[in-house]
Amino acid sequence: MDNELFPIVDVNGNIIGSATRKECHSGSMLLHPVVHLHVFRNDGAIYLQKRSMNKDIQPGKWDTAVGGHVDLGESVYIAVKREAKEELGIDVDAPKYLCSYTFQSPIEHELVNVFCIYVDDDFSPVLSSDEIDEGRFWSETEINKSIGNGVLTPNFEQEYNRIKEYINK
Repeated sequence: MDNELFPIVDVNGNIIGSATRKECHSGSMLLHPVVHLHVFRNDGAIYLQKRSMNKDIQPGKWDTAVGGHVDLGESVYIAVKREAKEELGIDVDAPKYLCSYTFQSPIEHELVNVFCIYVDDDFSPVLSSDEIDEGRFWSETEINKSIGNGVLTPNFEQEYNRIKEYINK
C-alpha cells in the first residue's frame, strides 16, 4: 500500500510527476489529487463516514461520505466512482462536480476535487469495514455543534463551508 503511485500535480491539476503514497504522506508536501463525494439527502442532511481506527490519518473522526486518492493514470471522475464503490458499495453514474481547492496538513498537501450526489430517504450503503467504522446522516445543526470539537476531520470542517450552498439544490 505504501508503494501505490500517485500523480503529483500543479494547482491546476496538471500532472508533473509521480510519487508513492509513503512519499506523499511523509511531510514532503508533494501536491497530489484526491476526490471527495458528498451525499446529500432531500431534507438537507449530509451523510458522513466515521473513519476506521486503522486509518493512518484522522482515525475515528467523522468525514466526507467518500474520500480517496487518485491513482496514477486515473481521472478524478473515475477515481470518485471507484472510491464510492469501494467505500459505500454504491454505483455513482454522474456525480456533480462542485469545486477544487488545495488542503495542507502537517504531513501532506492535497488538491481536493469535490463532487456530490443527491439521494432519497432509502439510501442504504454497504460500508467497507476496512475503511469505515460507521456512517449516518447529519443535520446542519449537528454539524455546526461539532465543528471545532475534534469530532470532525479538519478537512471536512473547512470543506463544509464551501459546499453548504449545494445542499438542497
